[in-house]
Amino acid sequence: MKFSNITYTLSGLWLLLSVFYILPLGFSVYYQDGLQLIFASQMGGMTLLSLSLRSFMKRPTELTIREGFLTVTLSWITLSVLGSIPFMVSGFIPSFTDAFFETMSGFTTTGASILTNIEALPKSLLLWRDMTQWLGGMGVIALAVAIFPYLGVGGVQLFKAEVPGPIKDKISPRISETARILWVVYLLFTIAETILLMLGGLSFFESLCTTFGTLATGGFSPRNSSIGAYPSPYIHYIVTLFMFIAGVNFSLHYWALKGKLGHYFKNSEFRFFGMIICIALGLIMAARWMGGENFSEELLRGSLFQTISILTTTGFVTHDYEQWPFVTQIILLALMFIGGCTASTGGGIKNVRVLVLFKEMGSELRKLFHPHGIFPVKIGDKPVPENIVSNVVVFIALYILIFFFGVLAMAGLGLDIDTSIGAVAATLGNVGPGIGAVGPIDNYSHIPILGKWILSFLMMTGRLEIFTVLVIFTRHFWD
Repeated sequence: MKFSNITYTLSGLWLLLSVFYILPLGFSVYYQDGLQLIFASQMGGMTLLSLSLRSFMKRPTELTIREGFLTVTLSWITLSVLGSIPFMVSGFIPSFTDAFFETMSGFTTTGASILTNIEALPKSLLLWRDMTQWLGGMGVIALAVAIFPYLGVGGVQLFKAEVPGPIKDKISPRISETARILWVVYLLFTIAETILLMLGGLSFFESLCTTFGTLATGGFSPRNSSIGAYPSPYIHYIVTLFMFIAGVNFSLHYWALKGKLGHYFKNSEFRFFGMIICIALGLIMAARWMGGENFSEELLRGSLFQTISILTTTGFVTHDYEQWPFVTQIILLALMFIGGCTASTGGGIKNVRVLVLFKEMGSELRKLFHPHGIFPVKIGDKPVPENIVSNVVVFIALYILIFFFGVLAMAGLGLDIDTSIGAVAATLGNVGPGIGAVGPIDNYSHIPILGKWILSFLMMTGRLEIFTVLVIFTRHFWD
């Protein structure tokens, strides 16, 4: 493993990130919020650092599997450190721990925040906060793979290490072309939602920030009350639609844009995703109705919004769901674990893994009655290879173990059990709001310093699909 290859690649990512500071710099100039020098210095400093490092190193031809895993993990850490600088230097988040937590929450599309008054931040800083989510949503690495031709075969390792899900659709035989296509689709949806929100009466700034948080399934909002700050049902439905879109496999959107809508309904994971939404929505609406609420459009809209927001791990809120019947909170907690679809911007375990697990359970039950029978697990008409099934089972087992030890750690720091469960489920699943003292109208500012670092690690571990991070801590990785 050559650390020069890793450093060269990381410096390229830093250089790429520096380019995106142009947007908050432009907003800072337009609104005259006094942060122009901070963003200009950040952009210039990162550019100088990146180019200086690259000038002393040989351009790699490719990255090995080990180098790919380590590069992806280090990229999320270093990008979060660099991305936190504007928050600290501006004085709005002076603590490095808090600034790192907020930025890691952004890049991992978690949406957990330590801010108690979001609207007090300058618009350029709020835009940067939401941009971290947008960049992390489809993946900074995927963007780099799309534009860094020197990555070669190593680019495949980066893409596999970062893109969510056990079954990845290659739209094109060339991995760089696949990444490029996914980013183009992502950009098209970004433009579409921004325009639709502006048609609903939101300013360009609020439309853009909300869109960044929606399509990344991140949940950062420029308003203290999240989407609940906008009373318009139109805004709620538009955001709901694009949260759903963001939670679906983006390769299906690509085929749909080419006129092949049938790919949606032929996809087993998409059908399973829709079924989960329908079941959860029905149960939540029934529970609220039985709890004394009148059946109305508002009940439907609020229930649908929170169901899709939590399942896709976006984390936007229009209601304080902790005021709903307790059973609805159990349902929403379960949705946090399931998450979005593979190759979406959503977090969680992923629908395809849950589907494979259910099918494997069914297969094992059938073997009890037919011991000599062979019952392969199938997704659609295609049998799932045994190594993929094994990978799914191990992944889910690890996910539950990490959740369990995470809850123990947070409880050991003095948090009550509800808050511990909510915080770990919401950060490991990249959801954002949880239950207890980190619920939909609360934040993470009161979490102890060590707790914030633990939760930051969980955000990264969940976003990078566990294996990518944990493999680095094994002895064999360094042999």
